[in-house]
Amino acid sequence: MTFVIISAILLSIAIGYKTKINIGLFAIVFAYLIGCFGMGLKSSQVIEFWPIKIFFIILSVTLFYNFAMANGALEKLANHLLYACRHFPLMLPMAIFVSATIIAALGAGFYTVLAFMAPMTLLLCQKTGMSKIIGGMAVNYGALAGANFMTSQSGVIFRGLMEGAHVSAPDAFANATAAFVATLIIPIVVIGGYLILYRGKVAIHIAADKPEAFDRKQKQSLFLILTLMAILLAFPILAILFPDNSQVAFLNSKIDIAFMAIIFSVISLFLKLADEKKVIASVPWSTLIMICGVGMLIEVAIKAGVIDVLSQWISANIPLMLIPLAMCIIGAIMSLFASTLGVVTPALFPIVPAIAAATGSSPMLLFVCIIVGAQSSAISPFSSGGSLILGSAPQQADKTELFNDLLFRAVPLGLAAALLATVVIQGIL
Repeated sequence: MTFVIISAILLSIAIGYKTKINIGLFAIVFAYLIGCFGMGLKSSQVIEFWPIKIFFIILSVTLFYNFAMANGALEKLANHLLYACRHFPLMLPMAIFVSATIIAALGAGFYTVLAFMAPMTLLLCQKTGMSKIIGGMAVNYGALAGANFMTSQSGVIFRGLMEGAHVSAPDAFANATAAFVATLIIPIVVIGGYLILYRGKVAIHIAADKPEAFDRKQKQSLFLILTLMAILLAFPILAILFPDNSQVAFLNSKIDIAFMAIIFSVISLFLKLADEKKVIASVPWSTLIMICGVGMLIEVAIKAGVIDVLSQWISANIPLMLIPLAMCIIGAIMSLFASTLGVVTPALFPIVPAIAAATGSSPMLLFVCIIVGAQSSAISPFSSGGSLILGSAPQQADKTELFNDLLFRAVPLGLAAALLATVVIQGIL
């Protein structure tokens, strides 16, 4: 059964990649066939494996942040940040990274930020002569790091998956915070190294038009986003600072990101900040199906005991000191062809508690290493991030050269940085 389920997961990824059909749909089919016909479960039991909590969280959070996307607030903010750097071209990669990080942290999410910032970034690279590799890495790293923020899309998904793996909510928040910090520092080191090596080789001035000022609705959207972030971050931090305060503990237990996002969505609707139909249509339904579909198959695997078998094999066959590096490399290899959010973390997070219990490793360390490893190869042209960058290249650009650069230069550089970071993080945690 272990072999069958692992084969089903790999087959779902392979068929989805080959046919360009959502991987989650194939995972649902395999979950039904294996669960009902291979394990004798009732169809109603398999349906209950649909991760309703993760689904609701992603739906509500993306619904709220779509208001700022629909009325142009986040895109205009990115343009303002880039415009501020027009006289400092050497700092352009860092400006791109910071812009992408802030926009993604404000809730736009990885794919959205990459979709509207990658074309602008590659165009700027073309105008200034800056390497498309470092430009692509800057926008990709920024979108990933910002999305990993605890209240943004990826950070929320990571927390939900950790809690689904029986990690307590406070520990999940702490783990997600550590992942955000790690994925924020690594790019700064990589891009900083580039700035030192590349200084003096960029055009003196970046021609850019001053963006228009924010209108009333855009200002209101940004204010609501910052207010929501403040509320969601305040109570977990207060709970850490005042662990014995019963009122803080009570409020912290009741403040839920999904319901708060729905409340702020209703406020946005009352304020008419964007068209309701457009906002709902922009919910990442494809990502939801992929994450939840794979989640159903992973639940079947857990029910069959596959997760325990895998964790025992890793614990018995990989030296203790090398387990974090192994998890980093496994995540990176999987992410070459598959989504970090939809496949890698739903597949690997459930085995972390068992490995940690069997080896005495820090669960936080293992969670962070998986994320760092997976996101190190997310710029692969076979993965969603790299394919978006490749598709954003100007028509006159040599896409074959860019493809090779992404796969054979950007991915190895990202993986090397991730492995070095894993060693450092292991020494800290």
